[in-house]
Amino acid sequence: MKWSEISIHTTNEAIEPISNILHEAGASGVVIEDPFELSKERVDRFGEIYQLNPDDYPEEGVIIKAYIPINSFLGETVEEIKDAINNLILFNIDIGKNNVTISEVNEEEWATAWKKYYNPVKISERFTIVPTWEDYSPVSSDELIIELDPGMAFGTGTHPTTVMCVQALERTVSLGDTVIDVGTGTGVLSIAAALLGAKNVTALDLDEVAVQSAILNIKLNKVKEYVNVSQNNLLDGIEGPADIVVANILAEVILRFTDDVARVVKKDGYFIASGIIQQKKNQVKEAIENAGFSIEETLVMEDWVALIAKKK
Repeated sequence: MKWSEISIHTTNEAIEPISNILHEAGASGVVIEDPFELSKERVDRFGEIYQLNPDDYPEEGVIIKAYIPINSFLGETVEEIKDAINNLILFNIDIGKNNVTISEVNEEEWATAWKKYYNPVKISERFTIVPTWEDYSPVSSDELIIELDPGMAFGTGTHPTTVMCVQALERTVSLGDTVIDVGTGTGVLSIAAALLGAKNVTALDLDEVAVQSAILNIKLNKVKEYVNVSQNNLLDGIEGPADIVVANILAEVILRFTDDVARVVKKDGYFIASGIIQQKKNQVKEAIENAGFSIEETLVMEDWVALIAKKK
């Protein structure tokens, strides 16, 4: 099969929403070329050898590449992608140069080439993300392993917004807790919560493909007993009560349902909110505080912010 590679020159701020647009358009994989990787200091935990070519990266901004099967509807699909990206401006999301180019690749080239960029990654004090095709043994007795296949959809679990959520869950989850994961994607946060001892985890996502992806990953990580996945719009119809609500989604979406979070979270329970760009931090903080929470901790990684809030 032949695939069309769609390349979009944009900004760091637009990575998450554009990646979601590409997925909804039928993309089978997403590659992000960020020049930050060229100067990033890496801790050699697994014996990797990093040899990155500066010519593969833009001088500014980022390039997002996605792969869509070539068929008779390709032209319409590309136009829909372009329109959806342009509409992000309505949400005050900077899309940068927004240069879109199309090229053709063979399935054999794409299906194997991207895997070389995905290795075991330790993302917190206890968690390591491991691709399903890698053999990996824990290096400590309390290390927790999350296996993911990024080919399923929704990324590798190593984006800063996800990493900060996992770190926040480590700080807040207690044995036997009830956790609600809003916008679960791959299900990585629900898996993390279950591995940390939560006994009742509800994973929610509006996208049907995300729901199926989460179900597969939850089964793969053997936490099906503790995690229930369902298709749902944010917290609509969800009663609670929950010890923790975690949401790794856009700031604009978080602003829409802070009152619902307050409704389902127990007194002294937590709201973990991530996916927030620096420019929106204060706006989101204010909304969360107005809903009856106090900000306990602010996590920052690259250009992203995550908030740990406690219900008063």
